[in-house]
Amino acid sequence: MTETLFKYIDGGGIIGYIILALSILGLAYTIAAILRTRHTKLVPDEQVQELRIQANARDFQQALNDCRSAEGDTFLGRIAAAGIDRSLRGPLGGLEARSAMEDAGEDETARLFRAIDPIAVIASVAPLLGLLGTVQGMIGAFETVATAATKSSSYYETLAYNISIALITTFQGLVVAIPCVMVHSWLRSRIDRAASEAGRALEPLAMALEADGAASMPGSSGDGGAPRS
Repeated sequence: MTETLFKYIDGGGIIGYIILALSILGLAYTIAAILRTRHTKLVPDEQVQELRIQANARDFQQALNDCRSAEGDTFLGRIAAAGIDRSLRGPLGGLEARSAMEDAGEDETARLFRAIDPIAVIASVAPLLGLLGTVQGMIGAFETVATAATKSSSYYETLAYNISIALITTFQGLVVAIPCVMVHSWLRSRIDRAASEAGRALEPLAMALEADGAASMPGSSGDGGAPRS
């Protein structure tokens, strides 16, 4: 079993070792992406509950401080901080808070997608390298057939070696590419779900900020001015 495994690793030649290096790199990016997209790093339940309580209490400054703390530095926290910060900048900032959170949400989601892009690149490059090894092996096989004077034992050995390179590199490329495609698709779905969950979790905060901004408008009952007719 060990000998067969080593044959699949070593039999692809230089291109095979490049594919092996890509597999290790893909594994590293996958582990990093899984850790980065954990629920506790994206939309932790405790932070959702705390933001809801602070929104009901209109304690926006404390909510901003919590979101900017080390513990609150999450996907949800960064989006919430953008909206609260916009709200606290001016009396009418609350009316722009939802837009600020939407922009921040798009930026944070794009940042997470960029972090998993290398996995997609590896999934695309690995089979191409496998195809390159296939072409290299077939060229060697045809050169062996064309230049061999006699069909001796060395002739068949060289021919088999080149054909082996052609098949093994194709195999290696697919072995690396298929899991990378599956992992990338799963991570994208994970990020999309987190973005949707964050949107639902931040809705009470957005409504509270908008209500606070509306109450600060001239002519509203909250500032002592004459009510609108």
